Amino acid sequence: MTTSRSTPPTSASNTGPVVSKRRKANLVAGTVGHFVEWYDWYIYGLLAAVFSSQIFPSESAFASLIAAFLTYAIGFLVRPLSGIIISPLADKYGRRRILTYAVSGMAVGALIIGLTPSFDSIGYAAPILFVVARVIQGISAGSEGQSAIAYMVEHAPANRRGLFGSFTNMASGLATLVATGAAAIVTSVFTPDDLAAYGWRIPFIIGGIFGIIGLVMRARSDETPEYEAVNGDEKASARSRLKDLLRNHHKQILQAAALSAPAVAYYTWATFLPTFANLTTGRDLSQTLAGSVIGLVLLVIVVPLTGYVSDRLGRRKIFPIIGATGMVVLFYPLLLLMQQPGFWVYTAVAASGWVVLGIWQAVYPTIQAELFPAAVRVSGIGFAHQLVIAVFGGTAPLIAAAFVGAGQPMLVAVYMIVVVAISLAVYLTLPETGRKEGQALVNEADTNSIHLK
Repeated sequence: MTTSRSTPPTSASNTGPVVSKRRKANLVAGTVGHFVEWYDWYIYGLLAAVFSSQIFPSESAFASLIAAFLTYAIGFLVRPLSGIIISPLADKYGRRRILTYAVSGMAVGALIIGLTPSFDSIGYAAPILFVVARVIQGISAGSEGQSAIAYMVEHAPANRRGLFGSFTNMASGLATLVATGAAAIVTSVFTPDDLAAYGWRIPFIIGGIFGIIGLVMRARSDETPEYEAVNGDEKASARSRLKDLLRNHHKQILQAAALSAPAVAYYTWATFLPTFANLTTGRDLSQTLAGSVIGLVLLVIVVPLTGYVSDRLGRRKIFPIIGATGMVVLFYPLLLLMQQPGFWVYTAVAASGWVVLGIWQAVYPTIQAELFPAAVRVSGIGFAHQLVIAVFGGTAPLIAAAFVGAGQPMLVAVYMIVVVAISLAVYLTLPETGRKEGQALVNEADTNSIHLK
């Protein structure tokens, strides 16, 4: 194990865990790396309608699109396996090491996709390479989310955990914004022939370059003092950590899973909403992407603002409850409204969805981190989060496309509402970790975590 450059750990006190003197650098490294992960992840879904016929030729454009989304879903299917297997390694060997490996794999996957020749050039090797790339990215994404959440929260002072935790989803939102902007630019600048021939590849290659930058930054970052304080020199095996998690934290796993489940709406809004509008109303894809960019600006603002407010109020769980309630109430009328013509109608729909999604996702990473002691924190979040993301997030655009193809586009809204409503019921059982007494309990749990044999 490499030597960490963080400050020597001391026991937790009333002010929370000790943080590194290089907190800002670590914060940037965690945020930039997370941005890279999700930029590379989202750009695939946004440009699937463009490259699907080049890589997955079929008898119809819709069949090619379904094949592209099936390949997209493969990455999600790999994520829970990666989350279950690799997350305990982050609890054993440290968050920084796993995060460095994760961003490396995501960059490699993006470069494979961007540089793979078309089906006409290399035949079935083209879709096979795409599957390989998505598997690599699935492993990376399955390692990233929970490790980044733990990394950011554990570097935060106790009274800034809501804000620091929100930076993970702010980075994800910013990645969605930049990816959507990149897709909007290439679909607007290039002619249809040039776009299909090579234009769609540019955002993927840029993503690979971003990955190299993220790799360098993470390799130079510090391990979290909280991880070092809990683990010390005694390193329990990854298997024993997973056994402890499954034996002693059933309720927390369910709650963490419910916190992640509205990702079905996030992935629908992020990767399929522009295509949904294109397929159901005939709107130009470049225009819908541009409208989504405007909505995503609001998301990037709402997420850290909500995290900041949660710290000021000393409350956490009210925010995912508000966000989930907004989704249940708004999603059906928003998709109905989209049937009306006009660029600004689409923009208003996209922006409204992103606001309630932002309120939901701002604080849930911090809540997930505070549900588990540090010794099994990454394992706990990873087990719950990645399984749910695979089931609901990865299949979201595929199911949405199937509903549209069957002539039932409003079932997209119904499906999202049902999943979110079930999650909302679980939110009512969450502990309030944002109160001072709640944070004291979290700190005590971390300090008293038993080194597993």
